[in-house]
Amino acid sequence: MTVVQHRTVDVDGVQVAYRESGPADGPVLLLLHGFPTASHQFARLMDALGDTPWRLIAPDYPGFGRTQAPASFTYTFDKLADTIEHFTDALGLDRFALYVFDFGAPVGLRLATRRPERITGLIVQNGNAYEEGLSDMAREFTALRREVPGNEEQVRGLFTEEGTRFQYEAGVADPTLVSPDNWTLDAHYLALPGRADAQADLAFDYASNLALYPAWQSWLRTARPPVLVVWGAGDPFFTPSGAKAYLRDAPDAAVHVFDGAGHFALETHLGVITPLIAAFLSDLP
Repeated sequence: MTVVQHRTVDVDGVQVAYRESGPADGPVLLLLHGFPTASHQFARLMDALGDTPWRLIAPDYPGFGRTQAPASFTYTFDKLADTIEHFTDALGLDRFALYVFDFGAPVGLRLATRRPERITGLIVQNGNAYEEGLSDMAREFTALRREVPGNEEQVRGLFTEEGTRFQYEAGVADPTLVSPDNWTLDAHYLALPGRADAQADLAFDYASNLALYPAWQSWLRTARPPVLVVWGAGDPFFTPSGAKAYLRDAPDAAVHVFDGAGHFALETHLGVITPLIAAFLSDLP
């Protein structure tokens, strides 16, 4: 049975909550979650990988899950990356593989370009780093500006339980495979004081990630990390073209696109994705 420990560490005044499993001296896989969820999205995967020798660590970002940030915290992707970078320092993580999903891609790829010597491998699950991976819906979203009347209301519409449920079920062939516990727990965290404001700030900062795509692509070309890409084909935000685009800069990457899966591909395809991850990790140095 997999034993998952729930811990908290102070990082620059932010109480970062995280879950951890596996041997303390094992190689590290840092799991970086997406929006609007938190480290609990990896609970089933951590259990499924319980027989591997890897130390699995999944933090909650400021503004997400159980992490508590001071009122003065500035919610930008640079600041999220700062916190997670300092989190890895606090835990003494000198070398680790990255699992990046959704918001985890801009957070994790910032870490990779800042300290490339730390990254032993990259697993990408519906985490975009290419212009062609943006759907029409995503392009419209990234074009929203806070100063334009009506745009903030449009952004905050994503923070409703209906908006969260849409992200889990859109593009999924069999929505009965997606547990309602997902969006109800996410809705709970989104309803906490200050969370909607934090998420709105991040939504309007999302366009900053697009400007960094060339730097992330350059890292892939120059650092040449082993790369595994697993992708739900029905993702309404990030298209399969974004998955295949990784081959341009990481030609040896293993790319798997799953029909019938949506944005949260692990929810419906955990059984086929887990062996791919386990095999990938077993080949890393």
